[in-house]
Amino acid sequence: VQLQASGGGVVQAGGSLRLSCAASGRTLNNYAMGWFRQAPGKEREFVGVIRWNDGATYYGDSVKGRFTLSKDNAKNTGYLQMDRLEPEDTAVYYCTLSRRYSGMYYYTDQSRHDYWGQGTLVTVSS
Repeated sequence: VQLQASGGGVVQAGGSLRLSCAASGRTLNNYAMGWFRQAPGKEREFVGVIRWNDGATYYGDSVKGRFTLSKDNAKNTGYLQMDRLEPEDTAVYYCTLSRRYSGMYYYTDQSRHDYWGQGTLVTVSS
C-alpha cells in the first residue's frame, strides 16, 4: 500500500486547508486512516482517525471541533478539513493506515499504524 498526502501550504490564522491522502495498492475495507502531525522540536501528535468500514471518526483534543475527517470510497482517498487554523497547527502532517479493526482509541498510538505517507507541510501564519 502506498499513501500520497497533498494539500499542505501556507495559510493565515483563522483560515482553512484541506489535506488529501490517496491510497493505492488495495481497497481500504477493514482499514483505518489516521493523521498525525509533528511540529519542529516536538513529538509526533495524534490528529484524528477515520475507520473506513463505517466512517467512525475520533479526534485529538487539540483539533476537536475545528478539524473534520471524511472519505471517498470510490477514490480510495481520505480528507482532513482543517478550519479555524491557529499558528500552533503548524506542522508536517502525515496520513497513515492501520490494518486492524478496533475501538477508536486504539488508533491514537502511532505504533499501531502500518503504513505512512510522506508528509505534507502546513504553515499557519499569525
